[in-house]
Amino acid sequence: MKEQLMKMLEERKEEMITIRRYLHQYPELSFKEANTANYIANFYEGKDVDIARNVGNGYGIVVTIKGENPGKTIALRADFDALAIKEETDVPFKSKNDGVMHACGHDGHTAYLMILADCLIQLKSSLSGTIKIIHQHAEETPPGGAKSILDSGILDDVDHIFGTHLFPTESTGTVGYNSEYSMAGRSGFNLGIQGAGGHGSSPHLANDPIVAGAHFVTAIQTIISRRLNPFDTGVITVGSFDGKGARNVIKDRVELEGDARYMSVETRQIIETEMHRIVKGIEAEFAVECDFTYVNDYPPLYNHPEITEFVKSTLEKVDDLDIKQVIEFPKFSGSEDFAYYLEKIPGTFFYIGCKPKGVEKVYFNHHPKFDIDEDSLLVAAKSVGHVVCSYFEQYNYSQFEKTIEIK
Repeated sequence: MKEQLMKMLEERKEEMITIRRYLHQYPELSFKEANTANYIANFYEGKDVDIARNVGNGYGIVVTIKGENPGKTIALRADFDALAIKEETDVPFKSKNDGVMHACGHDGHTAYLMILADCLIQLKSSLSGTIKIIHQHAEETPPGGAKSILDSGILDDVDHIFGTHLFPTESTGTVGYNSEYSMAGRSGFNLGIQGAGGHGSSPHLANDPIVAGAHFVTAIQTIISRRLNPFDTGVITVGSFDGKGARNVIKDRVELEGDARYMSVETRQIIETEMHRIVKGIEAEFAVECDFTYVNDYPPLYNHPEITEFVKSTLEKVDDLDIKQVIEFPKFSGSEDFAYYLEKIPGTFFYIGCKPKGVEKVYFNHHPKFDIDEDSLLVAAKSVGHVVCSYFEQYNYSQFEKTIEIK
């Protein structure tokens, strides 16, 4: 089956590229991906699969491929939303939706998984088990689509889950992995500080919220330097401080926004607790009123070690010219809502190099000039295909289950 699958994928490489370019021209923002979802669902119409549409809190699609014989159930996921970015690339298939761009590779994720899924459908008579293909909406915008798809119950029978992401930091042919906590969790906060306005010449008759806000900006950094274990990772950013006014006027109110990132649930709890403590202290110290909202978005992404090792060893052993090297990626402080799946289902999220060939400067994900080497689509499809085949053909499931612990 593996040889058949790889040959089929190689023969359909150009189709992957065609799909990716079509999706790239017509990007849609999170929770607004109606046309993209229709395009994906229509691709599966008439095929011997079960198709569930509008799964979760948006346009999620789950396609179920049932093998000829019973066995384990796994899930493969790709996201399909875009970003509110005006594209600055010079490609002929540039976005036709002004101010919206596939700047994170989700068009590529969707394209490779559609073709891989179609090939697996054609080979289902050789499958002992079930594969659920998750085409997920709204990865970019909290609350995201992953948690709602989980909450729908459609994945309750899934034993293990796998996901990938395109990264331009490594050349095509490179597959990256990282075990345990591998991507950061994320929280967002808003703080409104109500003071008392007045004239700059008479600060004693006013109560300056800018001073209180400035103290907040400084004080929260002590959470990182004095409340976290030095070996733990955390960062707090104030990205907006709205205090603009006249130079001789003391404002009566300021608004601040920011986010926190962390590599463990324990660190998340410490940061949240200390943020609330500091806000209460500012109210008492500066005699102001604070409206503070703190929302936990995506959790830290935990790659289960045994499954990550399985993927690593599987891909290291394959004799495939398109997969040139398998390396350990550094932990990444970006966030990814695939983390929700991994809180409930053992699995792993690994990375596919897509560095464009012949360019002087590489632009990272979320940049208006972000681009990929389209040869990476075949690498992604074949990497996941090798994992799927090895999983169903070779893995010692009884031993596997005994070693898995959901974090």
